[in-house]
Amino acid sequence: MPHIFSLMREDMANVLEHDPAARSRLEVFLCYSGLHAVWCYRVNHWLWNHKLFLAGRCMSQAARWLTGIEIHPGAKIGRRLFIDHGMGVVIGETAIVGDDVTLYQGVTLGGTGKEHGKRHPTIENNVVVGGGAKILGNIVVGKNCRIGAGSVVLRSVPDDSTVVGVPGHIIFREGKRVVITDPKQINDPLSEALSAVVTEVHRLRERVQKLEGSEGIGEPLSARLQQIMEDIDYQI
Repeated sequence: MPHIFSLMREDMANVLEHDPAARSRLEVFLCYSGLHAVWCYRVNHWLWNHKLFLAGRCMSQAARWLTGIEIHPGAKIGRRLFIDHGMGVVIGETAIVGDDVTLYQGVTLGGTGKEHGKRHPTIENNVVVGGGAKILGNIVVGKNCRIGAGSVVLRSVPDDSTVVGVPGHIIFREGKRVVITDPKQINDPLSEALSAVVTEVHRLRERVQKLEGSEGIGEPLSARLQQIMEDIDYQI
């Protein structure tokens, strides 16, 4: 494990790289509460791992009071975590956070009830979670994901995805737009409009076939619909 001072230098360099408002290492060292919370967590996590549970919890509460950020000492956090602004951030006991993750203010990595065992999310490497987002339960947010501000994520998210909404749904996957065509999935205006159009076209096609008495009249329209459906990524 790298020396604690090496980790601190790495953390400060990471803040300078990602935050254009940071002007110097001294400013970062003195003024960034997200950085202070991560450093306190590392001490508290060491206490927790050495069975000093009460001491770890007491120290984490002190860090919460000082920074406005609550990180349970039992959580597992990788390197270069950047908590920007940070007020109101909560990371639960069984949460796992990978390397190069960015969390904005008000983010919650929490549970959904009183279940035991692994009950908090796993955030893999290079994930950005927008302000006020809630990621709840024993789910996995894959590598290189982006979680929009204010989203509530209740299901696992595959790698390279962008999630928005309440409940959270994928709008981009691997750089491609994802449109939900099942209205039961989410109240998304674009997806609902597309689903309604497809349903109406099918209904009109059947009506025209009955009026004209020809089963083949709808073939060109069917081909166009097929092309549309091939251009759509489904979220199931």
